[in-house]
Amino acid sequence: MINGYEILNRYFDQLFANNPKVLAFGEDLGYIGDVNQGFAGLQAKHGKERIMDSGIRELSIIGQGIGLALRGLRPIAEIQYLDYLVYGLQPLTDDLATTHYRTAGRQVAPLMVRTRGHRLEGIWHSGSPMGMIVNSLRGVHVCVPRNMVQAAGMYNTLLKGNDPGLVIECLNGYRLKEKLPSNLEEFCVPLGIPEIIRHGTDITIVSYGSILRIIGEAADTLEQYGISCEIIDVQTLLPFDTNHVILGSLKRTNRIVFIDEDVPGGGAAYMFNKVMEEQGGYRWLDVSPRTLTAKDHRPAYASDGDYFSKPNAEEIMDVVMQMMAE
Repeated sequence: MINGYEILNRYFDQLFANNPKVLAFGEDLGYIGDVNQGFAGLQAKHGKERIMDSGIRELSIIGQGIGLALRGLRPIAEIQYLDYLVYGLQPLTDDLATTHYRTAGRQVAPLMVRTRGHRLEGIWHSGSPMGMIVNSLRGVHVCVPRNMVQAAGMYNTLLKGNDPGLVIECLNGYRLKEKLPSNLEEFCVPLGIPEIIRHGTDITIVSYGSILRIIGEAADTLEQYGISCEIIDVQTLLPFDTNHVILGSLKRTNRIVFIDEDVPGGGAAYMFNKVMEEQGGYRWLDVSPRTLTAKDHRPAYASDGDYFSKPNAEEIMDVVMQMMAE
């Protein structure tokens, strides 16, 4: 059991040792090894030509990454925080996301964009603008791992293909303990396949990322009241549940709630549309489905701001109990 950032550090160390086409760059990535230490010590080990610092300009970082990817390399372009992806959004949506489509598959740009988001404690470093992302980046895989082991598996999957991908690591997960896999560089997380991380019989809870830990805490308490929660981690938002795993769960529980840290009408609404309308989930409902999201503003400062701005365990329990009583 080691810290999440140490798992990523070991993963990137092995990756750079075994794949000469991989290089990484971003703000504070080289000399100090990124702000969360995922690349700590790796520039000295693998060289400044492969792991390097960039200027504070996300637009340039993305543009350089696209150019390197078009020329056959496998770049990792780091955007320090998810909130600042907006400064690099123009080339992401206009160029990277459309490369396959507008060249009829004749050109590929397998850029991996590494960033981190969801919970922390502050207005500019705690964002989850998933609705903005999924609706502007059709053509890019959007990976939302719940921990760093899952993130490593998603990087491995992206490296096996020629599609671009955005990997959003959990900002508050770098210091949490995880079990180090023995096959860190080999195992792959399939994209578009949700994982049932807790089996239950009464209600299906669909989410991703940091908030899954809080949902787990709420489910533990609800268990004491005789309510059995099935928790599903969607793992990727693009593609989304290609095998209809969520629908299969809904057929068993007949109740469903979609939870995330985006504003109302964002990521949770996207998931709701996919399951209720596209998958026909409405046919299996015994009670009205719900979405539970962050408040309609940027996250407020400090621990109390984080607690009240985004869904907390008490809110989750209240919604589930209301649905069970309906």
